[in-house]
Amino acid sequence: MKDLSLHVLDIMQNSLSAGAHDINVEIVEDQVIDKYLITIRDDGKGMSPEMLTKVTDPFFTTRTTRKVGLGIPLLKEHAEQAGGTFSITSGIGKGTEIAAGFLLSHIDRQPLGDIAGTIVLTAASNPQVRIRYTHTTGFGTYLFDTAEVSEILGDTPINNSRVINFLVEMINENLEQIKYSH
Repeated sequence: MKDLSLHVLDIMQNSLSAGAHDINVEIVEDQVIDKYLITIRDDGKGMSPEMLTKVTDPFFTTRTTRKVGLGIPLLKEHAEQAGGTFSITSGIGKGTEIAAGFLLSHIDRQPLGDIAGTIVLTAASNPQVRIRYTHTTGFGTYLFDTAEVSEILGDTPINNSRVINFLVEMINENLEQIKYSH
C-alpha cells in the first residue's frame, strides 16, 4: 500500500466485514514528541484470543477467496519500519482497536494520501454505519461525523454524488486549516 489512507481503508473494510455499526478513525500528529498515530476502533463482532494472535501473520486470513491476508501485517510492518509501534486489542462482542504509531519525521513514514476520499466514500457506501474521523495537530482538531452530516442533510442521502464531492472538499479544506505548514 502506497499511503496510509489505503491502510485506513483496509482496516475500515475489516470493521464493516465484522458487522460494525460505529467506526472511529483518529489521527494525531504531534511534532513535539515526533509521533504520528492512527487509531481505528469499531464495535464489530471482535476477535477471539486465538484469532488475535494470528491476525498479524500474512499467511492467515478469514477470507475463503484467498489464502493470505496482508492488510494488518503490512500496516504493522510499515509502522515498525518508520520507527513506530503497532497494537491490536479485541474481544468477542467488544469490537476491535488497532493503533499504528510512526515517527512523524521518519523518512520511511508513508504519506497520508487521500484520507478525505477514503472516509467519504466508505461513508457513502455504508450510510447505515456511523463513521467519525478526528484529526489532531498542534494547530487544532477537526472532527467529521456522519451522524452530524446526515442530520444536516435531512432527506438528501450521503451517497448523492454532489454531496460526496462537497464532503471531500470540506474535509480537505478543514485539514488544510490544521496543517503545520500553511
